[in-house]
Amino acid sequence: MVDDEPQMLIAINETLRRRGYSITTAGSAKEALCRLREKYYDLVLTDVRMPEMNGLDLLKKVKASAPQTPVVLLTAYGTIQNAVDAMKHGAFDYLMKPFSSESLESVVRRALASMPEREAGQSYEIVTQDPAFSLVLERARQAATSTATVLVEAESGTGKELLARMIHQHSPRASGPFVAVNCAALPENLLESELFGFERGAFTGASVSKPGKFELAHRGTLLLDEVGEMASILQAKLLRVLQEHEVDRIGGREPVHIDVRVIATTNRDLAVRVREGGFREDLYYRLNVIRLNIPPLRQRSGDILLLADFFCRRYAKAFGKASVRCSPAALDKLSRHHWPGNVRELENAIQRAVALSTAPVIEPEDLLMAGPAAPSGAAVQVGTTVREMERQLIQKTLENTGGNRTQAARLLGISLRTLRNKLNEFGLQDRRANLAQARVSM
Repeated sequence: MVDDEPQMLIAINETLRRRGYSITTAGSAKEALCRLREKYYDLVLTDVRMPEMNGLDLLKKVKASAPQTPVVLLTAYGTIQNAVDAMKHGAFDYLMKPFSSESLESVVRRALASMPEREAGQSYEIVTQDPAFSLVLERARQAATSTATVLVEAESGTGKELLARMIHQHSPRASGPFVAVNCAALPENLLESELFGFERGAFTGASVSKPGKFELAHRGTLLLDEVGEMASILQAKLLRVLQEHEVDRIGGREPVHIDVRVIATTNRDLAVRVREGGFREDLYYRLNVIRLNIPPLRQRSGDILLLADFFCRRYAKAFGKASVRCSPAALDKLSRHHWPGNVRELENAIQRAVALSTAPVIEPEDLLMAGPAAPSGAAVQVGTTVREMERQLIQKTLENTGGNRTQAARLLGISLRTLRNKLNEFGLQDRRANLAQARVSM
């Protein structure tokens, strides 16, 4: 709320706080702009007549830097022309003083509901009570205030994208776009056009020009998911973008300037990939400015029951059911499971159980988990190489999933592309085909 009259600030502050809103006040447009650079706000309410900079000029500056943020103008000197000018420059509404508390609350509620991509109050906060993970989250919040590149290393299913979205939400770029691209899901040529865009006629089928993900993320955040799977030629192009802050569209003549904060995630140890020659060392150092490691769920057992309760409440509400909870026996089963799929696997298990439950209590038999319970001790023969253990693990996991590669990759904590490469490397392709053929014969 921006107004040079202290009494008006106090009155609106009290009115909206009583209705559950969190308010920040500023006594001038310049003070408001300083606050807007420090933090994202869902809505701006501003008086029109103020010294140095008026509300209409503030509106223009807000819309230039955060076009999705709704702005409501308040004034005691309203005219039709003023209202037209305000709407023309992007104001959500124009409220005449004096106004009732009901009118104020109504316009605030409508303005917040109008936000197209981010519901008011939507949060990407992460549920945890684990001390180690809590330190990671605190470091992530600190990193959010900077423009430094962030590298998140963790197993699949731990919540890497959720952490990236939380960083974006707490950053000065929160009003800008959040764009995510999975570097492991697309072939090299398609990933190149997705990231950097292309001009019309650049290749067969390019009937129109298309901006890439970097351009779409301008003044926002770009998430490069599973960046460790990126081909070496694209790694070189990515390095140039990070250094020069500009992209070259495929077939383009001039580079396009971009202002993008990059967050990269990987389920691989990139330092090992660099030593093996699979990832550029210079790109690794460019990405690894701030590194965050999310501990797997099996290392933060105290979160298992906390998350189970959280997902029970979430999906009971989503499916229109009354309160649903896990029985002590079900909680014991959850606690003993090894969770190879981490939080994603836990969420899927609870979602399935809540969806199919006919009673308010989930029992052990309602919980279906793909992987085995936490091992009490695996028999490992001394002298077995790490390579052979890896081959056996992949083979056993594929047998356990009936040859389902997608499910096997998720349980192993690797991407589908990595699993395919490993199958070729270990010569397990034919074994999988023979297994499928044997099942058909049976």
